[in-house]
Amino acid sequence: MKNINKLHDLETPAVYSILKTPKEQLEAWYRLMTIGRMVDEKAPNYLKQALGWSYHAPYAGHDGIQLALGQIFHKEQDYLFPYYRDMLTCLSAGMTSEELILNGLSKASDPSSGGRHMSNHFAKPEINIENVSSCTGNHTLHAVGVARSLKYYKDEGVAFCSQGESSVSEGYVYEAINGASKEKLPVIFVFQDNGYGISVPKRDQTARRKVADNFRGFKNLRIIHCNGKDVFDSMNAMTEAYRWVKENQMPCIVHANCVRIHSHSNSDRHDLYRDDSELTYSKAYDPLAKFERLLLRYKIFTKEELSEIMKESREVVIKAHRKVIKAENPTPESIMDFVIPEPYFSNKYPEGLHQDQGPKKKLIEALNETLKAEFRYNPETFLYGQDMANKDKGGVFNVSKGMQKEFGKERIFNGPIAEDYIVGTANGMTRFKKQNIRVVIEGAEFADYFWPAMEQFVDSSHDYWRSNGKFSPNMTIRLASGGYIGGGIYHSQNIEGCLTTFPGVRIVYPSYADDVAGLLRTSIRSKGMTMFLEPKALYNSEVTATPIPDDFEVPFGKLKVRKRGDDLTVITYGNTTPMCVEVATELEKEGYSVEVIDLRSLIPLDMDGIKTSIAKTNKAIMIHEDKVFSGFGAEIVSQIMEQCFEQLDGPVKRIGATFTPVGFNQALEKATLPNKLSIRNAIVEILKY
Repeated sequence: MKNINKLHDLETPAVYSILKTPKEQLEAWYRLMTIGRMVDEKAPNYLKQALGWSYHAPYAGHDGIQLALGQIFHKEQDYLFPYYRDMLTCLSAGMTSEELILNGLSKASDPSSGGRHMSNHFAKPEINIENVSSCTGNHTLHAVGVARSLKYYKDEGVAFCSQGESSVSEGYVYEAINGASKEKLPVIFVFQDNGYGISVPKRDQTARRKVADNFRGFKNLRIIHCNGKDVFDSMNAMTEAYRWVKENQMPCIVHANCVRIHSHSNSDRHDLYRDDSELTYSKAYDPLAKFERLLLRYKIFTKEELSEIMKESREVVIKAHRKVIKAENPTPESIMDFVIPEPYFSNKYPEGLHQDQGPKKKLIEALNETLKAEFRYNPETFLYGQDMANKDKGGVFNVSKGMQKEFGKERIFNGPIAEDYIVGTANGMTRFKKQNIRVVIEGAEFADYFWPAMEQFVDSSHDYWRSNGKFSPNMTIRLASGGYIGGGIYHSQNIEGCLTTFPGVRIVYPSYADDVAGLLRTSIRSKGMTMFLEPKALYNSEVTATPIPDDFEVPFGKLKVRKRGDDLTVITYGNTTPMCVEVATELEKEGYSVEVIDLRSLIPLDMDGIKTSIAKTNKAIMIHEDKVFSGFGAEIVSQIMEQCFEQLDGPVKRIGATFTPVGFNQALEKATLPNKLSIRNAIVEILKY
């Protein structure tokens, strides 16, 4: 479908009306609106026939604003983040009816996700219609992130974010709009207000009648209201918003008053909470019917001409339907495709080992020097987070010290105390397709504070899979983890046991300086998301200081044998690694031969390396700082029992923290976390079994 509204004059905003708009354009709009409505009305029938479209949120009543949003969007330079009701938006923006139906029937050739994501979630990354999740409103953060990249690279584009008015109640939406106004970013937030969040009326969502007015006090932000049921008012509003954002490089909200003609979705019965008069009212304000009346009243078209266009639209949809019905479904084995991108691997250090004899460096030095080296290596690398960018300070632990001075404020900058905003906008930054962007963030000043960002962590973890391999958020999330510093709650907990349950993200937890450098380099250079957990108690440890070769690299999924032995395999990582090495060394003097293997990488896990060690020692113990109950070690022990049972000469024991929070008083912390004595006693117990 030709989109003829792509070259409007931005210097002199167009004023659209029934009399001032060329007939050719009115015809193009009518074709889009009729095709869209036919697909919208056909969608429930696919479900009744058990063909698909098990989730469908009809857009009827939003026609004006959705047509306008798609028309103003420029697929060559802009980025569009639609929501699940944006069928006409995506059709108007450049998708075809065939592609909409492919999505609805979850076919393998669906450009949105290849059948992996919920139906009615339309996308086509090839033309910058982005794949978004079902988490309502969270794509506001991605839109702000890509707008940050657009501004940094002085690109001509604008980011569009569309959503229902009820999703604006989410806290991360406020974070997104606050950040966009603070950073003065070219993003347009479109609120499609139909008065309901499923069955919850607007009065239960916000004190203001117009949710956009909640943002009246925000600086650098313009708010435009329009009638989302009216094509011309919507076109004028979107044109003005686009012109203003382009000229001022600041955000704008377009609040469109719509009407929801049908139920929220095919699983909802709106007659249970809307009375007959309201349902009659909503049908009376059908935007498509109003547009048809205008075209006839002002004699732009005759009834016969509109009937002919309607007939042609129906033929388009029928043809699309016939083609899609024959399309292949995704194969069951394809579930393993695109879980996580292939990592960077140069084969320079295939096992992540070296024999360098240079001066020893501590973890804090390894982090700082590797970050600087990678920022010199790739000028499209950025770093930000809380408390990260100051002249003489870089984070709570000074990991990024001196980076802003060398690389500038545009590449090294502070984020607000809003962890979800930090992660979400990092995701969005990497969507800018014209550069090889890598983003390093301090996800929270302490790992325990990462919980507000879990919504974006979860969303980002399945971005690559959900988009059928079309997008991966290329970011490294650093977290200062663990205890042994007397920090107490929110400063001493381990969270890897939770993080490792999510497919689609790499998780590393190095203990020694060379592994910190090597894994950080590999993480930054790799596509996809890596959680980089740092044992903060070892930042300045002499015990874990090592020589580090220039450009050292450690591949993911390769453990390291810290001490070789024959009687028992100790599996560990993080803060407990040097403790285990020390205990094993002491026990060697007593005639025991203990092998200590440092996982370094939790996801992917080097299970082959674990099995090789156990085949030699026939005994194993899992030792980590995290809680024994549901800690990551439970997964490892389970796999050992499944894969190594015949080789075991004793039970596989676990040592870790008690099933309690970590207290602040040092006596409480000591009683909670594993220590050399508890580690020694457990090892000896298994050795003597």
